[in-house]
Amino acid sequence: MRRREFVALLGGAATWPLAAHAQQTTKLPTIGFLGGSIPTLYAPWVNAFVERLRAHDWIEGRTVSIEYRWAEGSYERAAEIAAEFVRMKVDVIVTAATSVVLAAKKATSEIPIIFASAGDPVGSGLVASLARPGGNVTGLSIQAVEIAGKRVELLREALHPLSRLAIMGNGDNSAVVGEMRETQAAAEKLGLNATTFEIRRSEEIGPTFEKIKGHFDAVYVPAEPLVNTNR
Repeated sequence: MRRREFVALLGGAATWPLAAHAQQTTKLPTIGFLGGSIPTLYAPWVNAFVERLRAHDWIEGRTVSIEYRWAEGSYERAAEIAAEFVRMKVDVIVTAATSVVLAAKKATSEIPIIFASAGDPVGSGLVASLARPGGNVTGLSIQAVEIAGKRVELLREALHPLSRLAIMGNGDNSAVVGEMRETQAAAEKLGLNATTFEIRRSEEIGPTFEKIKGHFDAVYVPAEPLVNTNR
């Protein structure tokens, strides 16, 4: 670039509105915090998250901005929030729960997604492998399927005699479906009579419990945003 053109470019830069220039220089990195449930249930997680950021000099409102959104147990709402974060061009999405992470992954293949917990991230298609996740998604997995059998054993010890077990979970959550399948297999191996009930909306929880009451000794409910929100 010739000297005259360079000087002209600097002169043009000097005419930028001061407010716009200040806004550009003070824009903070933005975290999109996508909570699968409701704020009251996430409060301990949020507090721990903010405190841990502060320990690394990421101070909310000063060195980093955090946008909080709540899916309230709805996959559709989670998908809407993820799309909103993409439009906002947040720098990273922080979330948890398999179905919610899947919604975020479907919305973007570029923005990094960090999940605090998910069940079977490989089987659900979140990552390529635990050792090498690949793509833009990584986090911590909860091996709920692997320990479902042990949970049934503990339940049988706590409620003796236990012969009839109801298993209720979100049929739209692939991780939950896998856990329910494993739970039923483990229960039958222990000689229990196990029946699975699928729910997909909060309105279905009450009627399902009405079907369970009086016919089963216990109910096994895999944890995930829909049931956590309505627990």
